[in-house]
Amino acid sequence: MLEALAPPLALALAVALVLAFVGAWSRRVLRRRALRRRFAHAAEGERRAATLLEGHGYAITDVQPRARYALLVDGAPSAFDVRADYLVERRGRRYLAEVKTGAHAPRLDLPATRRQILEYGLAFQTSGVLLVDADAERVTLIELSGDARARLHTSRSLALAFGVFVSCLAAGSALALLR
Repeated sequence: MLEALAPPLALALAVALVLAFVGAWSRRVLRRRALRRRFAHAAEGERRAATLLEGHGYAITDVQPRARYALLVDGAPSAFDVRADYLVERRGRRYLAEVKTGAHAPRLDLPATRRQILEYGLAFQTSGVLLVDADAERVTLIELSGDARARLHTSRSLALAFGVFVSCLAAGSALALLR
């Protein structure tokens, strides 16, 4: 009796394995295709945003500007690089422009978007950050409040003072070793 069941069971097992493989492969292909569409939509949004910014009177001074800032991690400085979409100017003031596409990314009620805006406020020395919703063709100016700006300025001053202190210690140690 078992001998009679063996070939159909083996065939069913083989079919199940092939279907599992095809399903996994299909999911991967569909995920890759969706990512490519999303990246293409984001790239197109950045191109439209340039025109939108210029239409609002901003002059683009840099594309994909980079900045570096440092945090103290357990007392030791750690530097981080960030890259934004555009650096723009209008009426003598510099702004960083961050382009978002899609239904969710341009929303300030999302913590990830707010954190990114705050990081750019720390890293780039600008008058504010422009959140550009490329799909809705909307430009929103975001500035830190006076209290937040004062705290940020104090943090930068402390980080600079700490950096100078560490540099002086390193230079002194190097001179002591040379003697």
